[in-house]
Amino acid sequence: MNYPTWNFPHIGSGWVIGIIAIVHVLISHFAIGGGFYLPMAERKALREKRDDWMQVLHGHAKFFLILTAVFGAMTGIGIWFAISLANPEGTSTLIHNFVFAWAIEWVFFLVEVTAAAVYYYTWGRIPDKLHLQVGWLYAFSAWVSLFVINGILTFMLTPGPAWLQVAGTGREATAFWPAFFNPTFWPSLFLRTLVCISLAGIWALVTASRIDAFAQPKLKEEILRWSAKWLIPAYVLMPVFFAWYLYLVPGEQRTLLALGVSTIGQGTFTQVTRTVLVTIMTSATIAVIVYFLAWRNPRDFSFSHACATLFLALAATASTEQAREMLRKPYVVGGYLYSNGVRISERDKFNQEGYLAHSPWVLEAEQAAWSAAPQDTPEKKAEQIIRGELMMRGQCIACHTRDGYRSLKRLLKERDREAIDNMLKMLHEMPKDSPYRAFMPPLVGTESERAALGDYLEVMRGKPELPSGTTAAGAAPGSAAQTPTAPPTPSGGAAPAPAAPAPAQPAEPAGGAAAVPGKQ
Repeated sequence: MNYPTWNFPHIGSGWVIGIIAIVHVLISHFAIGGGFYLPMAERKALREKRDDWMQVLHGHAKFFLILTAVFGAMTGIGIWFAISLANPEGTSTLIHNFVFAWAIEWVFFLVEVTAAAVYYYTWGRIPDKLHLQVGWLYAFSAWVSLFVINGILTFMLTPGPAWLQVAGTGREATAFWPAFFNPTFWPSLFLRTLVCISLAGIWALVTASRIDAFAQPKLKEEILRWSAKWLIPAYVLMPVFFAWYLYLVPGEQRTLLALGVSTIGQGTFTQVTRTVLVTIMTSATIAVIVYFLAWRNPRDFSFSHACATLFLALAATASTEQAREMLRKPYVVGGYLYSNGVRISERDKFNQEGYLAHSPWVLEAEQAAWSAAPQDTPEKKAEQIIRGELMMRGQCIACHTRDGYRSLKRLLKERDREAIDNMLKMLHEMPKDSPYRAFMPPLVGTESERAALGDYLEVMRGKPELPSGTTAAGAAPGSAAQTPTAPPTPSGGAAPAPAAPAPAQPAEPAGGAAAVPGKQ
């Protein structure tokens, strides 16, 4: 409750992050893989004295510079803005624990952008050997940037026991290296590097597809086939590193994926299972298109074929990032910070002293007025709804919306007040056999605060009517409910799950692809 909430209507704050992050991942990973593609292709062209290759590569370098330096940088900045609004608590945790790592990443990013510009603008103006060295400098800087960001991203899923022991004590810096080189660091790094290499080939297909097959048939065939080879390492090695990655993911985070796989014959697909299947199907389709068109019939490979392949790569990227984010549920930082910004260490305190009592967005005078208001009066009911909305904003809005994505109104449509109270009680106690435990954080707060949340949810779904003196949102004009309240979180994208009512059958996480600043 240290930060105000950001309520983005209809799609939710998590999907704002997810949409920006998915586009950024597709471009930023190309920025890394393409950094190796260009100098390697240039070296091949120089060795074979192929001026026609050099002309194509010059055009590809221009496309590369504009796409990565403009759109890649813009979406990277967009992620910073989005996560700061959607999950300020989680963003603060990452910044404070990895200040040194962020500084390193920004230095290499500056070198990377500078080298990309120098590489393009000095084409044909400096000695070939020096020009290649600039290209390799760019490639190295881009990959180091990925190396650093990967450590921070994987930390969010598996921070490691050494860091968790000092988390919240002020001595987190003493566990910087164990947190950075966390259990899933290496398999994730290899996976992302393979993705970068394959995306370099896919984006190169876009450029090569524009070569005139009638004027330069041999050139188009050679470049398309050489670019298609860049996908081979991913298809050969990715299953191995993916199995290694899943092996190191905590068992409780694999629950939903395991459930979906084990019951696939009955048609029971969890959201994680669906996204993984999308990744597999789109990747297989890319392989078929590239083999039968780009490799077997390169002269017939058109720009539309390349765009279709790129769209499939976007779908594969989106589904993979969403699955990765959902594996982290119900946490933003595993074992430390819940998806709605509540620290695990604060759970008991909020239950005993009150969730709203620790909110800087609720004045002490308002707290006193709530306690002193006579029972069973319209004023008391209105204040209860105000408190309930504050509870909803702080603990539910991170992953739900009122009317749109994962709508609370839709989820509560068939529930009466007793069912709502039973749901809130179950989410508060969160027994070990609860189907929601795997992806929803516990509901914290006193009994009266939970009752107030129930009052607000009952009003929000349209029954009963709003008490006089409250707004359509359930808050009295000028009250604290019309000011910012507690923190939401990055989802992704996807967004981590909330402590809020869900359908009669166990709901499954379906957040947007949550993201983190910098390269994904």
